[in-house]
Amino acid sequence: MKDLSEAKNRINKLEEQIEDLRFRYHVLNDPAVTDEVKDALERELKTLYVQYPELKSGASALSRVAGVPLDKFVKVKHEVRMLSLNDVFSTEELLDWEKRITKILSASPDSQAPTYFAEVKFDGLAVSLIYEQGQFVRGATRGDGFVGEDITQNLRTIESIPLKLKKPYPDYLEVRGEAVMTKKAFEELNARQEKEGKALFANTRNAAAGSLRQLDSRLTAERRLDFFAYDISQIEDLPARHLLEPQATVGGRFKIEDLKTHSVKHQKLRDMGFKVFQHEQVCKNIIEVKEFIEKIGKIRESLPFGTDGVVVSVDGLDLQEKLGVVGKAPRYMAAFKYPAEKATTIIKEIKVNVGRTGVLTPLAIFEPTLVAGSTISKATLHNMDQIERLDVRVGDTVVIQKAGDVIPEVVEVLPKMRSGKEKKFKMPTACPICNHAVEKREAGSKKDETSVAYYCTNPKCPAKNRRFMQHFVAVLDIYEIGPRILDRFQEEGLISDAADIFALQIEDIKNLERFGDKSAENIIASINERRQIPLPRLIFSLGILHVGEQTAEDLAKQFQNLDSLKTASLEQLSKIENIGPVVAKSVYEYFQAKDNLKFIDKLFKNGVSVAPYKLQPTNYKLAGKTFVITGSLEALSRDEAKNKIRELGGKITESVSKQTSYVVVGTEPGSKYQKAMKLGVEILDEKKFLELFK
Repeated sequence: MKDLSEAKNRINKLEEQIEDLRFRYHVLNDPAVTDEVKDALERELKTLYVQYPELKSGASALSRVAGVPLDKFVKVKHEVRMLSLNDVFSTEELLDWEKRITKILSASPDSQAPTYFAEVKFDGLAVSLIYEQGQFVRGATRGDGFVGEDITQNLRTIESIPLKLKKPYPDYLEVRGEAVMTKKAFEELNARQEKEGKALFANTRNAAAGSLRQLDSRLTAERRLDFFAYDISQIEDLPARHLLEPQATVGGRFKIEDLKTHSVKHQKLRDMGFKVFQHEQVCKNIIEVKEFIEKIGKIRESLPFGTDGVVVSVDGLDLQEKLGVVGKAPRYMAAFKYPAEKATTIIKEIKVNVGRTGVLTPLAIFEPTLVAGSTISKATLHNMDQIERLDVRVGDTVVIQKAGDVIPEVVEVLPKMRSGKEKKFKMPTACPICNHAVEKREAGSKKDETSVAYYCTNPKCPAKNRRFMQHFVAVLDIYEIGPRILDRFQEEGLISDAADIFALQIEDIKNLERFGDKSAENIIASINERRQIPLPRLIFSLGILHVGEQTAEDLAKQFQNLDSLKTASLEQLSKIENIGPVVAKSVYEYFQAKDNLKFIDKLFKNGVSVAPYKLQPTNYKLAGKTFVITGSLEALSRDEAKNKIRELGGKITESVSKQTSYVVVGTEPGSKYQKAMKLGVEILDEKKFLELFK
């Protein structure tokens, strides 16, 4: 608590600021901040008046305000990656997205203007549901997009998830959707929590996620979750982007060839018994999309569940296929986010974090504050440029903003709230972790971007090494090794850098406390699965400053092998499209550093190899050809066979029909072989199949 004098000064500042905001909003029609900021200031003022009732006057700004349990969850690998969405936060950004995709589509000789599909974005937990022969057999969380957790038992307790589909349905189906908790159920849950003396949930999303991750499904059932389906991801193991191919009728009269648009998917989901939200719309242009966004914006507070935006998709699945996926998100889809929630707080101190590239990031620390439904106590200040632009000082009253899962940030300072005791922040001249010198460097990653950041100069800084190892195993998808296990291996002296991971043996791990034979075997198996690394993934894993997933792909495409990249000149790097001078310099300097080259050599000595890189073909030899593979192949795996077909423009299906070009037959073929003979489809044995690629 403050002393009476400090409290009085703070109350006076709050009263002045609130009245100023009211005047500018109601009289000048020029609000400086949102209602959320004003509400946050009023909450603080109300709290102070509760603590110091003797300071409240009749003219206070507040006088205007009306009064069977599991042991653990099993990991599940998604056959089709669960992608995330790129966000847009304004009409201008939405129009920019439209321009980008229209430009790509217009390059096609048979170009056509896209129609769009707009739907509400749920604020819950994305899940995957698998159905076989119409029966619900497995459900999983999104996880990292590649691997989630099996929560089938818990999902079965949600009454809006059908356990058996209505006919007609396909033999195999994967549905994606959102598990949500309604506002009413959330209020009832928190009332029970409070009555029982338990911690309250911050928002409906956290409550839904926490409920689905209960090891005892009886607890999940008590939470009364709901589910809305929004996409069909697979049918008979077939990715959604290939759903346009004519297929045999399965499960009655369900025809896969009918699925030509995202909007038709929604109707099929309804027909099979899934709950699909009523507010959706096919829009013939972006103007109608904007109108839908505005309509939902007006009613979203009255919706029974939380939502923070609208998902906009290109409706045609053929156009979605042309647009494809970039990085972790589909190019044909965007999530429009409504304005982020804001709140005010007081900065207690500014700390500095050290990232994997050595960059120093200032972090504002403050009292736990509720914003966007979550309680947070720190927010990024990004860099020194941002601190100077906002004139942020320790002790300042600031506006913090949080949009969805984006890291909370300080976006504004309220200088009228200053008492005169605030202190300016200076970036440290020595690394807070290793005490080595800090230097300023250019930090722009694009050709038209210039800024300055501060970096630790110690190449062996413990913080940099720790963050880099976390980045390395995440990029290579070594799921069995998380941050805590990495820390443990370092503490035990088993590893000193990421390359040492590939020298680990089962015997090194199994005798450690809380480890055993099985966990050691799983860890080594996950490491061995990643010994051959695709070139773009290897480049990304190296943690080169400014080099993300897409830049790594661009570098791999340009140089095609690591040796060429290592010896590339600065001039060669600068000529690559989408790579600016700062990135080119960063890549060049990385491969000039002896320590980095030693690390790469150590990787190879420890058994790592680079998978051959192949450019996408310009001549699609198998374009228009459709393949079905049945039985076991000897010379290559089924996945390798599929990749070979796709590399030359061919397509893969799982059902044999008259439209199938070839059925590839290995040993012990199934019924597809008999069906191919019956329909007169050309059959290839493995030898003839491999001759196609010569």
